Amino acid sequence: MNDGALLFLQHMWSKREDVKPKEHKEGSRLAIVFSGSPMFTGGAGSGESEIRRWLLENDWLEAIVALPESMFYNTGIGTYVWVVTNRKEKRRKGKVQLVDAREVWTAGGSEDSKRSLGDKRRHMTIAQIDEVVRLYGKFEGGPRSKIFDNADFGYTRVTIERPLRLRYQMTTEDKARFLDACPHLLDDVQSIDKALGREPRLDWPTAWDEVEALLKKRGSRWKATEQKLFRSVFTQRDAKSEPVPAGGRDSGFEADADLRDFENVPLTEDVEAYFEREVKPHVPDAWMDRSKDKVGYEINFNRHFYVFTPPRSLNEIDAELKDAEDEIVRLLR
Repeated sequence: MNDGALLFLQHMWSKREDVKPKEHKEGSRLAIVFSGSPMFTGGAGSGESEIRRWLLENDWLEAIVALPESMFYNTGIGTYVWVVTNRKEKRRKGKVQLVDAREVWTAGGSEDSKRSLGDKRRHMTIAQIDEVVRLYGKFEGGPRSKIFDNADFGYTRVTIERPLRLRYQMTTEDKARFLDACPHLLDDVQSIDKALGREPRLDWPTAWDEVEALLKKRGSRWKATEQKLFRSVFTQRDAKSEPVPAGGRDSGFEADADLRDFENVPLTEDVEAYFEREVKPHVPDAWMDRSKDKVGYEINFNRHFYVFTPPRSLNEIDAELKDAEDEIVRLLR
């Protein structure tokens, strides 16, 4: 883990009291101030993501409240209050509330002093704190309050594979390089060179079938390491070539590690439908390796509260540029 903040949260939450009405135990609630990174640091399967998954799948995360920037002495970064509890109200079960209070602030270090205290240039008055608490308590959707299901923050990281395509071609340089490592195969290589020629072959599987047939006819048996070296020396990736079968010709294709990609599919979506809609139209030869699936969780706060601001018109920008040019000319004169 690169971010120890979530480990500290785990430590705090390990001291919780379980809900046991018969024993008069009403559970626990804690609030902790974090920077923005614990919401999204770490990909699927990482320590950070697994802690977020642990909190959300156990339905312990109740709310995250975004505070204004410049609220603390030693830093001006944005901060967030995480509210964690095991005694959610019935209406909050399976839900997480995000509250945006970033614009609820008053200038100055505190209510008693309007002077900045280092990086602390803003504060929240009692009335503003009450406003945010009421917004949290209402548990209603709006411009500054969003309600989500726990699963809305989860995704499946799916591995997208594409077939390996190899072009075979023997050149003088590659031939010398191979024979430097396997000089005892000189006669076999000379026969292969004569039989297959020096022109590029866009179907490596067929070319290798011919090589194997030739070696069998000669009574030569190569070691697996020698076969692997032959392929690595005399083939190159080529998008125009035929795919390389994996094992047998009926068991799919070898995957090209250089073309491997990943898609984060929301837990609320069907993976197969997502693949057909978002991936297949762009890379028709791709497939999913579902054995490598990983579930991750992240909370993209800014995305949920983003408000699109349309760009200014070109006429307005041109007018400002002309005014600036006129001012420059006036100053030069």
